[in-house]
This record gives sequence, structure tokens and C-alpha cells, in this order.
Amino acid sequence: MSKTNLLLGTALIAGLALPATAQDRLEMTSAFGKNLPILGTAATDFVDKINSISESVEFEHFDPGELVPTLEALDAVSNGSVDAAYTTSGYWQGKITAASLFAAVPFGPEAGEFLAWMLYDDGKTLFQEMYDENGYDVHVTPCGIIAPETSGWFKNEINSVADLEGLNMRFFGLGAEVMQRLGVSTSLLAGGDIFPALERGAIDATEFSMPRIDARLGFYNIAKYNYFPGWHQPATMFELLINKDVWEGLDERAQKQIEVACLANITTNYAEGEGTNYAAMVENTEKNGVFIKQWPDEMLDTFESTWAEVAAELAAEDEMFAKVWADLAEFREGYAVWSNNIYLKRPR
Repeated sequence: MSKTNLLLGTALIAGLALPATAQDRLEMTSAFGKNLPILGTAATDFVDKINSISESVEFEHFDPGELVPTLEALDAVSNGSVDAAYTTSGYWQGKITAASLFAAVPFGPEAGEFLAWMLYDDGKTLFQEMYDENGYDVHVTPCGIIAPETSGWFKNEINSVADLEGLNMRFFGLGAEVMQRLGVSTSLLAGGDIFPALERGAIDATEFSMPRIDARLGFYNIAKYNYFPGWHQPATMFELLINKDVWEGLDERAQKQIEVACLANITTNYAEGEGTNYAAMVENTEKNGVFIKQWPDEMLDTFESTWAEVAAELAAEDEMFAKVWADLAEFREGYAVWSNNIYLKRPR
């Protein structure tokens, strides 16, 4: 065989070995370390799902800080320094007033209602519009959801609003606005920064997530009073952000596969949270010396009335917040016709 024919034959064989379409590889930062149950596993589970069903796109998972810090992920995806991020829009509360309405709403929708608004009403459209209107070059896809979180870990028992005054507390999203009105100094810390802040006394109390997740982070070693219910986060939505140019460069099939993987991830994320937290609560009380406390009605009433004031003021100040808040309120009014009639009252 001549040298020319040999080279042609080698090239042909190499060409036949290639897949029909080149695979896009996307680097994805996560807001939550893979060692965290429910939150961290949601990100790794999504990667496993999409990589197992797609022949044209592959995601590579990175823990917080490996590519960018948690609170810098939105900017990093928007400017293209990172391809994608698995996170929650509540982390952008300081950048976008309406952001937390797509993450967790105080005294707002639980998981089923939140998903109904997001997927069968205007929620998903408004979600993308929010980022577009604020100049972020990202494509957003709902990609996880969990049931209520606990509403705080405290070093001392809280019996009145007066007991909250002067506390330094890690708090998330719109609930932080409520706590500030009640005399609490709040800060938003990423999960891995909370325990060290508690340990050195930089914060007196914290909320973060569900009992199983909080147990992994060891809050019970310092703060023994764990308060319920999670009035500030009746449900928490998680998002997959992809740089808009990267998203538009994917073929339609890959885009659909990402959407399907995220829908599947919503299911497993929600189920893991619902199925695994009670054991952590039992262990907390029986082995870790935790006191599980319920907010009395008068405290919940104070939280709710303060939230109503905050929401009204934010709607008056920010056009996008007002638009989303009105749309969600309209949906909830209609949804109540269903939910007030069909569900058993709790507890029964």
C-alpha cells in the first residue's frame, strides 16, 4: 500500500470511530458540597442523570470554591468563566430584589404548589425574564426542590421577639428581611462557612437547611435549640444556570435532555428530603442533646405580619418584584380553591 493510501485508510478508520456528533463538555460549579446529603447529592445526581442519557453533552461537577465561590456563581456563569451552576436564586437576593421569589417565599407555596406555578403557570417564564431584565446572560431551568427547612438553630431558647433582638444570625433570602425588622443582624454565609462562624462566635444562631443536612454540618454541637416550622422556606427551589451562549450552542436534543434530567432531579431531590429527615431528628434528640421546638402561634403571627410589610415595601420599590409577586398571588388565590378543599388538615 502506498503512503498516500495508508494515510487515507488511517483517516477513514479514525473517522468511523468518532461519534456522529461531537460531545459538548460543560463545567458545572455547585453551591453545595457533594458531601452534603439532599443538597449536595442533588447536584451530583443531576450530573449522573444527564451524563447517562445524553450522547451530545456531558457535565463535570465541581464543589464550591473549586471553580468559583458559591456566592459568585451567577456572575461567573453570566460572563462565561464557568459554563453552568447548580444553585438557588436566593443567593442573589443582594443583586436582584425578586430573586428569592423563585427560591423560597416566607409563608408561601409548599413544593407541590410551587412546582404548579413554575411549570403550569407563569413561574418559569418570569424566572427567565428576571435574569434577562437584570442583564444576566444565563439560561435558567428549575432543577430541584425540597420540602420545608427548619427555621433556626439557637444557643438559647427563644420565648419572645425580645429574645431575638441583638442576635447575629446567618439567614437566607427574604426571611432575612423579616428577621432584620425584628432586631436580628443577618448575614448570608455559604454552607461550609457557617460552623466556623458559630464556633468562633461571629454568629449567635443560624438557619441553613433540613435536619439531616444541618446534622452533617454539626450545628448541634454549638446550638441545641432547633426551631420549627420553616416559615421562611416552606419549599426551596433549585436552579440550573447555563451561560446563554453555551445553551444556544447546544443542539435541541441536548437542551431537551437537560430539561428532562432536571425534571427527574426534582423528583428524586424532593423524595430524598421527605424520606430521610425524620431519622436525623430522632438522632438529634436521642444522641445529640437537641431540643426540637415549635414556634408559638404569636411568634408565627409576628413573622407573618412582618413579612407582609416587607413584601409590600419591596413591591413598591422594585417593578420586577411587584410583577412576580402579583402573578404568584393571583395563582395562589386560584390554587386555594383546590388546596383548601382537597387536602386533609394537618395535623390530623
